[in-house]
Amino acid sequence: MRDDELLQLLIPVIADLGFECLGIEYAPSRGNSLLRIYIDAPDRPITLDDCEAVSREVSATLDVNDPIAGRYTLEISSPGLDRPLFTPAQFSRFLGQQAKLALNLPVQGRKRLQGVIRSVEGDSIAIEHDGVVSAVAHENIQKARLVPDLAALGLLPEAKNKGAKKAPNKPAK
Repeated sequence: MRDDELLQLLIPVIADLGFECLGIEYAPSRGNSLLRIYIDAPDRPITLDDCEAVSREVSATLDVNDPIAGRYTLEISSPGLDRPLFTPAQFSRFLGQQAKLALNLPVQGRKRLQGVIRSVEGDSIAIEHDGVVSAVAHENIQKARLVPDLAALGLLPEAKNKGAKKAPNKPAK
């Protein structure tokens, strides 16, 4: 089953629980594949209880429909600070913020870009990187994540003794 077909199966189940399905990451493997589903809530952070509730419902849906061959691990995740971006609409929500992109085909000779999301027009995302704005087709994006501004969030540790004044030298007696 393709990712978009899997999404069409799961989006209504997740929406019925009051959450948004941001997207999925499916990593097939011979032994045990991984299906990671990112969920979000409109006005609050995602909790462990939210992930458990979604996991129960999604697991039941997957058991009934059996869209994935073989063994797999189901993982439900919040988007976190380095939120993955799956759709042009999600890029639009974060205009002006830093994003890191892994591309299928090179743009400006590079398959990895990091820069500010400047605009989204249809399926084209404009990223400003290294003083240049590049238009990237959404279908060329293999993986994208926000780059959190840890300093703005107050999450960077302060430098040791930053702002501490040095004791004045006392003259020898």
